[in-house]
Amino acid sequence: MTPQFDKYADTYDVELNQALAVSGEDKHHFAVERIRWLKRCVQRLGEQPSSVIDYGCGVGDTSALLCRILNLDLVVGLDVSIRSLERARLQHESDHCNFLGFDDYVPHSNIDMVYCNGVFHHIRVAERASSLDYIRRCLRPGGLFALWENNPWNPGTRYVMSQCSFDRDAIMISPPEAARLLRVQGFQVISVHYLFIFPRFLKLFRFLEPHFSRIPLGAQYQILCRKPVA
Repeated sequence: MTPQFDKYADTYDVELNQALAVSGEDKHHFAVERIRWLKRCVQRLGEQPSSVIDYGCGVGDTSALLCRILNLDLVVGLDVSIRSLERARLQHESDHCNFLGFDDYVPHSNIDMVYCNGVFHHIRVAERASSLDYIRRCLRPGGLFALWENNPWNPGTRYVMSQCSFDRDAIMISPPEAARLLRVQGFQVISVHYLFIFPRFLKLFRFLEPHFSRIPLGAQYQILCRKPVA
């Protein structure tokens, strides 16, 4: 994946926003809403993470949002793309936000939460289990993992992905498949939610989305799970 995402590091946002234009929104909108949703889920659990890994951070925009919206002490953005990490460091590195390659970060089972959006459909099927093992080793006992993926049952999602050159060869993962894989790798699944049902021209109805979040209509889904304490 490294050469692919090095190639798109400087054009990723433009291409993605062009594809998302059909929804009337841009990348920033979806990133902010994902994190706000996650924040509400975490608060309902009575959790207050202080350290988060952004697994597959790209150019670091979401890492910075995680730090601000969740009021974190530390965000570590990890990615395979050297060029993306260069941009992330230039634009977002701070005392609270660091960016590393996977080979440069050694899991120590001390991170409160791992966030991952739209990454697993780029990981080879045979390598997904080892990626989850890496994530599990990053987390402290009882730590949370928020897996966000594109919903393969949503036609709008499939259309948007077809418009992105970096997504055309992706192998989408269904919610039941993702939940099964998480359980096999030792995670305890807490909840599955679907988000982003209404495009911008129907935004007056977005207040209904929390009520529909258990129904597989949304463009993306979040599986929130936990590393067992023992």
